Amino acid sequence: QVQLVESGGGLVQAGGSLRLSCAASGRTFSMGSMAWFRQAPGKERDFVSSIKWIGGRKYYADFAKGRFTISRDNAKNTLDLQMNSLKPEDTAVYYCAASRKNTDVPVTTRDDMDYWGKGTLVTVSS
Repeated sequence: QVQLVESGGGLVQAGGSLRLSCAASGRTFSMGSMAWFRQAPGKERDFVSSIKWIGGRKYYADFAKGRFTISRDNAKNTLDLQMNSLKPEDTAVYYCAASRKNTDVPVTTRDDMDYWGKGTLVTVSS
């Protein structure tokens, strides 16, 4: 099992920045990729970004490209998401996720994930 705990959410004005963090514990050696998803009220949980635990290859949703940056620290078992130029439509609960899949194929869907955190709320005011 892998436990994931997010932090860093909050209220920010449009155009501002936030940095989300996710701390992983447990059988972290089993992780192939980690990712961020988000879920706005009344909407499905959508992919934001993922990173290969080994090698560090990154993938982004189109809306995140150029504004969000994913990073990980293998030694500390942490995952971060730096979010810049935030927009009101970025308002959502952001979830950290981990996948056991160890493959060269991008891991970007909910079905790819094996573990989930409880989420952290990001609210962007206009």
